Amino acid sequence: MVPGAPVSGYVWPASNPRGAVLLSHGVGEYAARYVEHYHALIPTLTGNGFTVYAYDQRGHGHSQGPRAVVDLNVLVQDHLKARQALRERSGDDAALPLFAFGHSMGGLVTAASASRDPRGLAGVILSSPALLVGQKEPALLRRLAPLLARVAPAAPVSDLDTDGLSRLTGEVAAYKADELIYHGKVRALTAATMLGLSGRLWAGYPGWTLPTLVTHGSADTITNPAGSQRFFDTIASPDKTLIMQEGGYHELLNDEPRDDIRAALVAWLLQRS
Repeated sequence: MVPGAPVSGYVWPASNPRGAVLLSHGVGEYAARYVEHYHALIPTLTGNGFTVYAYDQRGHGHSQGPRAVVDLNVLVQDHLKARQALRERSGDDAALPLFAFGHSMGGLVTAASASRDPRGLAGVILSSPALLVGQKEPALLRRLAPLLARVAPAAPVSDLDTDGLSRLTGEVAAYKADELIYHGKVRALTAATMLGLSGRLWAGYPGWTLPTLVTHGSADTITNPAGSQRFFDTIASPDKTLIMQEGGYHELLNDEPRDDIRAALVAWLLQRS
């Protein structure tokens, strides 16, 4: 799935494919969570004719590496390698359009990958992406983040507001009970490289021309919805859609508006494949 990378890759094939989706999960979680959760996103996609490719990012799920201690720049390289492998794939869906879907941290990775090299992508879907990081942190802490990441990369630095994932108590409880999810604080290396990468990418977004769908909840306390609005306003794509869900929490596909969000996502893909 990702040549040379210590990650576990997966494919969920569609029986009559009309396209393919490369899915990138968020911090702490893993790819197969999108089968039973996220309103059964993966079965929904395959049922609508989209083969889904995914992998557990380094340090996550079944992949190797210290748990949730990741360099976002390395994750972007993994994503680029996965996309290259998919461009060179053979089989029923080899000539079909490829879309990239990224949630939260995976949204940042996807945005960085697509911004750096848009080849082979028919479109991008960003779900509550972490595009604007560290705005609420003190300036001194932001400046010290790279140093801390070098001397203590696994140091726990910030809480993940799990109660901010969804307004559906069952979804939050399932998240907290899932032993494959990393439940600790965000690690220093992860936080620092997310901060640095997100900041550097803004200079390149004006050149973004890919068809793009962005979804974000206005009440998201985990990733900043202002980043999605700014991204939408910045990119040059003539085909761009922003769904800013009023009152929505971080995992919109696990939240109250999940029916509407899933329907919008599928309709967007069907219209472009």
